[in-house]
Amino acid sequence: MSSWIRRRDHNIFVNGFVLMICGLVTGVVLASAVFPFAAVSGLALRAGEKTFAALPSQLRSFQAPQITRVYAADGKTPLTQFYDEFRSDIPLKSMSAFMPAAMVAAEDREFYHHAGVDLKGVARALVNNNQGGQKQGASTITMQWVRMSLSYSATSPNEVVAATQDTPRRKFTEMKYALEVEKQIGKDQILEHYLNIVPFGKQTYGIYAASKVYFNKLPKDLTLGEAAMLAGIVRAPTGYDPTTPDGYEQIRQRRNAYVIPGMLEMGVITQAQADAAIKEPIPRKVRPVSNGCVSVSKNNWGFFCDYFYRWWMGREEFGATPYDRERQLKSGGYRITTTLDVKAQGKARERIADRISEKNQNALLLAAVQPGTGKVRVLAANRKFKLDDPDDPQNRISSDPAKARKKIRGSYPNTTNPLLSGGGDITGYQAGSVMKIFTLIAALEQKLPLAYTIKAEKVYKSKYIIDRGNDAACSGTHFWCPTNSGGGGEGVYNMWTGFGSSINTYFVPLEERVGAENAVDVAKRFGIQFRATDDAKLASPGNAHQWGAFTLGVSGTTPLDMANAYATLAADGKYCTPTPIERIVTLSGDDLDVGRSHCTRATSADVARAAVDAARCPVGDSAQLGSCAGATARDTRGVVGHPVFGKTGTTDRDKTASLVAGTTSMVVAGYLVNPDYQNHKDRLQHDQVNPAVYHTLADMMKGKEKVNFKRPENRKIAYGERRSIPNVECDPLNSATRTLEREGFSVSIGRTVDSSCPAGTAAGTEPDGRTVKNGVVTIEVSNGRTTASEFPTGNASPTPTRTRIR
Repeated sequence: MSSWIRRRDHNIFVNGFVLMICGLVTGVVLASAVFPFAAVSGLALRAGEKTFAALPSQLRSFQAPQITRVYAADGKTPLTQFYDEFRSDIPLKSMSAFMPAAMVAAEDREFYHHAGVDLKGVARALVNNNQGGQKQGASTITMQWVRMSLSYSATSPNEVVAATQDTPRRKFTEMKYALEVEKQIGKDQILEHYLNIVPFGKQTYGIYAASKVYFNKLPKDLTLGEAAMLAGIVRAPTGYDPTTPDGYEQIRQRRNAYVIPGMLEMGVITQAQADAAIKEPIPRKVRPVSNGCVSVSKNNWGFFCDYFYRWWMGREEFGATPYDRERQLKSGGYRITTTLDVKAQGKARERIADRISEKNQNALLLAAVQPGTGKVRVLAANRKFKLDDPDDPQNRISSDPAKARKKIRGSYPNTTNPLLSGGGDITGYQAGSVMKIFTLIAALEQKLPLAYTIKAEKVYKSKYIIDRGNDAACSGTHFWCPTNSGGGGEGVYNMWTGFGSSINTYFVPLEERVGAENAVDVAKRFGIQFRATDDAKLASPGNAHQWGAFTLGVSGTTPLDMANAYATLAADGKYCTPTPIERIVTLSGDDLDVGRSHCTRATSADVARAAVDAARCPVGDSAQLGSCAGATARDTRGVVGHPVFGKTGTTDRDKTASLVAGTTSMVVAGYLVNPDYQNHKDRLQHDQVNPAVYHTLADMMKGKEKVNFKRPENRKIAYGERRSIPNVECDPLNSATRTLEREGFSVSIGRTVDSSCPAGTAAGTEPDGRTVKNGVVTIEVSNGRTTASEFPTGNASPTPTRTRIR
């Protein structure tokens, strides 16, 4: 069928002749519009020559808006698409041979017999229009393409108007450009451009989009009847809309009585083909056109898609303003491969569903980040990513009493809020003790070793000043007095045991010693953003030193923030900006260097490795450098089956519950929160969030090699400088205390034990022998009673001995 398509030979004589004739004709058109009774006068001819000569003749280069397609990390699974105009350019060879033939039959049957302007058609339209007949445009396919080209290449609103308004000048412009275009490119190329730019109705532009929407097939697979129907729509897409009763009959008549007979008359199809095409059905329904994150292929991908979209909108590389960036996304024709692991995402959503309904007012949120790259692999929640229909709302009334009184609906089960990544109204959630890691890192950076000991009290009177009337203030003072979750917890702890058991009254005095401002600085280096206004104020340089409660996790964070912060530890202290991007390819096939991992050093490798060693304790793993005395999520290690590290978090009255757990190659953070009303009265439980986190991590680690965490190269970061503990057995307590304090130790009086020393004196110390410089030494108090096992055998009287209590 391609043999009937040919290019005219544009020699200089033909071009000159056509240009002269067209100049004369346009003069007639101009004169007819201004001086109807002088249409053939010399005035008309001179006006035509001058007007035509003054017009530009070179089209500006442009690219019509193209669909941007977004894929999962495998590069194959489509997530969604973004567009202003649903269009994707394809070459003529990728179209059914019926399509260009049908378009010529429908729009410009003289296409292969003119040089861009149909002079007979212009004259015919001129006469008809001046005699009051039905208005005719006489625009060739080339002129139509020129008109759309001028509109798309316009750089101002005035240029858009000039390219589309119905004026003689616009017609002259189209004619001159059409003549020039036909000198420069062939008929095939013009037709290809036209088929890729022309609107087909139903939000479709170009033949690729029209084929997908009307017939759900590629253009190369269009039948004769389908091609003829699409070609027939172009003249009036709204009037020929087959999904409306009137439009269906109109397009059926146009296809069967005009387009197909025209193809037969042109000799490009046979009578048998025409008869068969007329019998082909015309669709009454079309395929919905998806656009943006509310149209993701699977709903649980929506939160990741929204994260990608917000990431794009924040990148100045795509434009100086948000408007420019959105236009670039929706018209640039990019092929974007994201970091989303669709298999892991699906399993995470299942793990969430095992624990909580999407109709629950509380949200279980999971985020997974790959250490060393910042690549975001999972963002999952027990919510549907969709806008609640205001005409048929499904969301429940908000759990926030103030909003409930106004009948404002909450964010469950439907929401498009960035619950996991933050932004807009989502400033984060108090995640509790997962934030203690930043104080621990600050301490390590200041040369305090993992073995550094502090005697934790049941209630600790800090130096941090708060409102005197606050419930957390020490009685009758304005000093903050934190306690441990559940009460108790007093004793001597180091970083392994204090972190493993999450002892508040260990970490608050530790924060005092390293400076709260330094703990806040670590958090900033690890990507914590302090989105809430109050948090940002407290985290500012002039205020951070008094933010004592920071270490207990009172600032707002998101699961994505926290997953990436802990991933920084797993990456030996290398912080990588979170990214949803694997690859961005332009329409021309070039790779953009945008969105790739951007990493900086947040802390030294040894500090990161030491912090990870302590963080193995809370999740039931064994530290390599010290001993763990407790765990708050002990099942994690057994379920994951790999070396793990992490931390649980709980806020006052269990208003949130969180767990971060990771390996050398993946970190998952889970929050259980109420996004609508954080001051609620529910007690949120770890038995919902913890299993969702560690089972998701286990799913992602299945089949992967078990890799242990690296040890610090400088072992002093674990044990510090060791000091000998003086022997104070049987010394009076005051004397023993002074002796130990002179050596720089922090001294406390401990329990009463059996000892041969006089009652009320020092029975020994815990620890004994050696301990970390400036560490805690506890004096054990003798009760004066010697156990039988301490006496020698026989009848000899016992001799007092100076026994070390271990």
